[in-house]
Amino acid sequence: MHIKQNTKMILRNCKILQGDKELIVDILIEDGKITKFGHNIKHFGEEIDVNEKYVLPGLIDSHVHFRDFEQAHKEDWFSGSSAAAAGGITTVLDMPNNSPPIITIKQLEKKRMLAKKSIVNYGFHFGSTVDNIEDIKKAKNIASVKIYMNMTTGKLLVEDDDALDRIFAAAKMVSVHAEGDVVKKAIDLAKKHNTRLYLAHISQRAELDILEEEKTKNIFAEVTPHHLFLSEIENKDAFTKMIPALKSVLDNEALMKAIKTGLIDTVGTDHAPHTVGEKLEPDPPAGVPGCETMLPLLLDAVNSGILTISLVQKLCCENPAKIFGIKNKGHIKPGYDADLVVVDMDFVKVVRDEELLTKPGWSPFDSRTLQGWPVLTIINGNIVFDGDVHDVNKGREVEYETHS
Repeated sequence: MHIKQNTKMILRNCKILQGDKELIVDILIEDGKITKFGHNIKHFGEEIDVNEKYVLPGLIDSHVHFRDFEQAHKEDWFSGSSAAAAGGITTVLDMPNNSPPIITIKQLEKKRMLAKKSIVNYGFHFGSTVDNIEDIKKAKNIASVKIYMNMTTGKLLVEDDDALDRIFAAAKMVSVHAEGDVVKKAIDLAKKHNTRLYLAHISQRAELDILEEEKTKNIFAEVTPHHLFLSEIENKDAFTKMIPALKSVLDNEALMKAIKTGLIDTVGTDHAPHTVGEKLEPDPPAGVPGCETMLPLLLDAVNSGILTISLVQKLCCENPAKIFGIKNKGHIKPGYDADLVVVDMDFVKVVRDEELLTKPGWSPFDSRTLQGWPVLTIINGNIVFDGDVHDVNKGREVEYETHS
């Protein structure tokens, strides 16, 4: 199929979700925007009949590590964004623990240049240290300031209480790697400084208990697919080594319940690729790829009656856009960006390492059979995935409404 950039396109017979209502509509796309949806829209140009498949807003993955810089052998912005597009993800927010880390304005601008290779839209979290407050204050158009309050990949651990105070005071939005009791510490700091807080990769019941007691309208929590769908039973080798580590089946169940009650706000991949060779080393690095499998795993859970499709849309599209204040994304509305994903709920496929587009070419979900897959991904009005990925779209850096 010859793919080109489109200025006008109409998707016919789309099943969309407006709240909990399902509607069958046509969606008109012009110049990268959704201009209208409804019935019997007259259009002269490219038409695609999706045959009443669900059409969701493009997924927003708030937590990826697309590497590049000195780690381009693990992933770069083109390979990572190709994997994202194949997974129905149209926007990613990239974490700052690169090598070198994104803790200065100079490094942030270098990352902006590298990200121009991306075929999906993108944004950045900015890193924090004990002594980069001035850079934090100068950083523009960032999703959040990321604080690593527990040891993880990279050398950005911040434990000094005075430094943490200064960072929370300087940032309007903070994302944290915080595990166990450190979750309470992060929440206390956010409340003290009236800072919006995003808790990455909540993984266990004890953290949920803290959230139950302490969560407010300015505190948000994320869970990853691997903490939902894998447990320590599967944690047998380096290919399931990650931080936070996998927990018990009871923790899996508690996380799923927290999704349903609204205690958890988003699902993010924490896409953290390493090569097979690195994983086979005596002291392998922690982290797993996830962009291509997040949506199929969630759709499979919908097919199993565990989740609803409207909840998936809320977790992966609407909530990330709202939490980070991302302009014109997360919904199917006139005037919004034409970032869309068509999903086939009947499509059954096995996850195969050799078919993955992430540069390392492996997944902890290899050989798992899943029902429900993205079959068409449109970004900025361009078809970038239809079974194959097409490099016809240049991703754009997102803009934020609620904070700089």
